[in-house]
Amino acid sequence: MSTPTTTDRSDDLLTQQDPPIDTTLPAAGVTPGGVTGAATTPTAPSRPRGLRSRRTLVGAIVPLGLLALWQAVTAAGVFLPVQLPSPVAVWGAGVELVERGELGGHLAISTQRVLIGFGIGAVLGLVMGAVVGLSRQADVLLGPTVGAFRAVPSLAWVPLLILWMQIGETSRITLIAIGAFFPVYTTVASGLRHVDQHLVEVGHAYGLRGPRLLARIQLPAAVPSVISGMRLALAQSWLFLVAAELIASSQGLGFLLLDSQNNGRTDRLLLAIVLLGLLGKLTDAVIGVVERRLLRVWA
Repeated sequence: MSTPTTTDRSDDLLTQQDPPIDTTLPAAGVTPGGVTGAATTPTAPSRPRGLRSRRTLVGAIVPLGLLALWQAVTAAGVFLPVQLPSPVAVWGAGVELVERGELGGHLAISTQRVLIGFGIGAVLGLVMGAVVGLSRQADVLLGPTVGAFRAVPSLAWVPLLILWMQIGETSRITLIAIGAFFPVYTTVASGLRHVDQHLVEVGHAYGLRGPRLLARIQLPAAVPSVISGMRLALAQSWLFLVAAELIASSQGLGFLLLDSQNNGRTDRLLLAIVLLGLLGKLTDAVIGVVERRLLRVWA
């Protein structure tokens, strides 16, 4: 039986080849060190249901306390009913409007106006913010002008919109879109401008440029800023709704506020304020759900 010589062993070692290295960029993204992998990328941890329920219960303490204080103050006669109606009176005003078939219409038209105006303003803000955030030339050219328009109060736009677009839905939705545009523009531009340059350099190393670099590196890195801008824009849209529905509107929560003031119905006025707060919180919660899903996808 013959033993292998040193030369034979060397030939065997030379014939062995390492497996080919995959140089493509995985869909899961890249890290500053260049180590990636869809299978090993951690996903954003989801909160247990028990923790969510506990947070909900704790968050309800202050509203319930304020409601109890409101009831105690009105029951003690600290304020006149015309100044501060009791929660029961406000609830009764809501029931009355429901029985008359008016409350549903006010809620529907206001929600429709906010969603349409928010959608238009958010899309324009996202596009403009991306342009300014990714281009220094665009920032120098457009930044000062947009910043000046951002400082204009919402009510200052009302006479101009009436002059340009007459009294109607177009002028109201345009005003809400103006309110939604600036928060999204500001946060998106700032978020993209401060993306970690190591991530951008790694993307360049893998041949990513332009829209591909934005979609796979820069936009995922700026997701928290984008979502913050969306939340601010949605809150701003509800604020601008009241101003928008003052433009000779005959329906909506803003109209209900003005009509209740003119008729001395403080119970309906408080009802409109409470409904605006609840709708604002509900839509903000929807944005929060979208945020958690995006973070899981781009974690």
